[in-house]
Amino acid sequence: MSGPTARRGGRWRDYPSMVWLVVAGLVSLGHPLVEHSRWLLMHLVLLGALTHAAVVWSTHFAQALLKTDLDLDPPGRQSWRLATLFLGVSGVLLGVSLQRWAVALVAAALVVLAVGWHALALWRRARACLGGRFRVVVHYYLAAAAWVPVGATFGVLLARGPQDQWHGRLLVAHTAAMGLGWLGLTVTGTLVTFWPTILRTRMDTRASRWATGALIPLVGSVVVVTGGSLLGSRAVTAIGLGGYLVAGWWWARALWAPARSRAPRELAPLSVAAALGWAVFAVGWVLGSVLLRADWAEVGDTYGVPTAALAAGFAPQILVGAMSYLVPSVLGGGPAAVREAQDRLERWAVLRLLVVNGGLVLSLLPVPGAVRVATTALVLAAYAAFVPLLGLAVRAGVRARGRGRAPHRPGVTTAPVARRPLWSSGQLVAGVGALALAVCAGVLVDPAAAGYAVPGASGGPGGGTAAAATGHTTTVHVVAKDMRYDPAVVTVPAGDRLVVDLVNADPTTSHDLVFGNGRATPRLRPGTSATVDVGLVDAPMDGWCSVVGHRQRGMTLTVQVLGGPSGSVAGGGVRHGDAGAPGVAATAGPPPGPVDLHGPPGADIAPVDAALAPASADRTHRVTLTVKEIELPVAPGVWQRRWTFDGVVPGPTLRGTVGDAFEVTLVNDGSMGHSVDFHAGSLAPDGPMRTIAPGQSLEYRFTATRAGIWMYHCATMPMSAHLAAGLVGAVVIDPADLAPVDREYLLVQSEVYLGADHRAGSASEVDAAKVDAEQPDAVVFNGIADQYDRHPLTARVGQRVRLWILDAGPNRATSLHVVGGQFDTAYAEGAWLLRAAPGGPDAPGGSQALSLAAAQGGFVELVFPEAGHYPVVSHVMVDAERGAHGVIEVTR
Repeated sequence: MSGPTARRGGRWRDYPSMVWLVVAGLVSLGHPLVEHSRWLLMHLVLLGALTHAAVVWSTHFAQALLKTDLDLDPPGRQSWRLATLFLGVSGVLLGVSLQRWAVALVAAALVVLAVGWHALALWRRARACLGGRFRVVVHYYLAAAAWVPVGATFGVLLARGPQDQWHGRLLVAHTAAMGLGWLGLTVTGTLVTFWPTILRTRMDTRASRWATGALIPLVGSVVVVTGGSLLGSRAVTAIGLGGYLVAGWWWARALWAPARSRAPRELAPLSVAAALGWAVFAVGWVLGSVLLRADWAEVGDTYGVPTAALAAGFAPQILVGAMSYLVPSVLGGGPAAVREAQDRLERWAVLRLLVVNGGLVLSLLPVPGAVRVATTALVLAAYAAFVPLLGLAVRAGVRARGRGRAPHRPGVTTAPVARRPLWSSGQLVAGVGALALAVCAGVLVDPAAAGYAVPGASGGPGGGTAAAATGHTTTVHVVAKDMRYDPAVVTVPAGDRLVVDLVNADPTTSHDLVFGNGRATPRLRPGTSATVDVGLVDAPMDGWCSVVGHRQRGMTLTVQVLGGPSGSVAGGGVRHGDAGAPGVAATAGPPPGPVDLHGPPGADIAPVDAALAPASADRTHRVTLTVKEIELPVAPGVWQRRWTFDGVVPGPTLRGTVGDAFEVTLVNDGSMGHSVDFHAGSLAPDGPMRTIAPGQSLEYRFTATRAGIWMYHCATMPMSAHLAAGLVGAVVIDPADLAPVDREYLLVQSEVYLGADHRAGSASEVDAAKVDAEQPDAVVFNGIADQYDRHPLTARVGQRVRLWILDAGPNRATSLHVVGGQFDTAYAEGAWLLRAAPGGPDAPGGSQALSLAAAQGGFVELVFPEAGHYPVVSHVMVDAERGAHGVIEVTR
């Protein structure tokens, strides 16, 4: 809440800050279900709530201090500016959350436009002002606004997903520009005059001079931090952060004298003081990380703590403190109305302050996960209490103002409103008690994580005596990269609680870490990190990456125990309170029954259209392929979570002629790194075939110089798993003298390796262990077993039918055969094996099968002599029986 709201239609300008805070609260409650919840929470509060308030506040205080003509920046223009800001912030939050870089770019430009427009209005006010003791405050606002385009640029670059060192460097530069520059300078400029106001005391006569002297060092420090991080110099960056703290101390002297003359006794100054404390802590933490961490990647990995300090400690308390003073003042109505409104806002103030700040301290300590959840919930509840209190304050102020306007009745006197004392021993006891209860509740939910032995728990699978709990926590830092964990072996004293900090340093691929007891990190996108509380360790155990194929490629971690039994125990070795403890996996239901690929269809499935359209007349083909991970049927009643190009298996078929150019945009909407490799093009694979992270895209250009049917597929390791999951497709480049035919079909043969569950709504991903063992559950044409038995391909007697076939593998060869038919034309791997008229003289012989290895393709042609049903199969008969089977229905 900020700025004068007495003007009609202007009060709505105060609401967006509250809207963003409410949305942040909802995201916090549902954060396990919200992707990128930590990033979203921070930006809802800092970019949403606090940025909106900063624009409104600085407009209000500039007008109050400079006393310029209101027509210089009329309310209507301010409203349009704030609407532009709201739209831009909304677009940034949606664009980054949904991995839509273009949306984020346009929205960031709107934010820059709104703040630049705001800065122009402030500059016009400053020019129109004849002078003023505190004109320097407006200079703070103008310097702050200048950092927004800088910070927005770094933010957009971060949204592109830079990896390794650049991620950490851009992160520091972005937070320096937006945190220290935009928000930091706005807050420090405002508090020069606002701090003594909320203390209800006089300003230090030297405040203006100290503020003027601090401005250039503050701005210069932000320049040094930004430049140092971009140049990769941690020493320069540390000097800038230290300089900012020193300049802040010089500026803070302006706050000391008012605080000494009148100690904070109301919610507003106490909340603001607590917020400033968290801001100093956050800057100090980043300074320590820059100095002590091994590299920029590790600096970025430590941003969880300062992020929490700023988003949960600094920003909300600044807003609460400001609104606690401004709401009653803006409502007006005389001293009685102001006191009544303020009394409502300060209810349980000490309790709320203690819970917020004490809860944040506890949540940042290395406490068990359940304790952290409980204390965080308390903090959220304390902040949420401000919303109904704000409503009560507005209602009380309006009523008191109404009473003040009522005509005086003889004989009736109005008693002055007595202010309730802010400090209360009862509130102190209640706050400490609430925090203690939260800690106890967390320990009861997960006693093992807190270092308490669970009665009856045993160490290994044999049920031996568990090691005594030591009460000590072993924390290890593990880096996931290049299909390996570093370190791959972790040694823990028996009875210690194990906490693993996992960082995904892989530039393109998602990873996680799952332990045998079900404790696991979420799946981490490149450049992100998470912590898993494994529990109390008393026997060896294994961990692994659950992303398809990664465990089979050696992505495992072994936990060894000092003073306990030897050997690796998958699924044992950690004690936990009960099966419902946080992070412990639960079985979703009974395992599925055996797979029957040829059973009753039940609810029938739509077949994949095998008809092949002719090549277009275009010589340049532009196409976008979007990687999507979705559930698809692989047989009637049998489902799998497939990785697809454009949601279909096989992917869209591209067709052209020799000399055609293909411009392909690959968009990764999956949960892990993916890529594409077009066999139809001849070019260096380094750039266009690179793996891209989720949310990224690349452009792949090639010219078709040779005829044939060519495979395209994902080339990300493990390639066998990505192909088996469905990321395959065909490019048909017609031979120069290819004759027209009556019917033309395309069959892409591939293999299906089912996971543990194959029911719609819960289907699992490809089983990489089966891929390695070459044990497919099904071999299919165009992604679905036996689909062309139930939905036959069609032809008529005497028509010439061309069957294109591509063996997409990843492992099995094929031998295409049509039962009852003979091929008079055969073409494989760019060469005519057999050719009928009119392309040449009648061939004396015929062909019964077209044999192809994995990644090879060709076509056959035949004419059916009579009506009937002609099976089309892979004559590797075990594969025909696994689903590589269809029917061509021939009619007269």
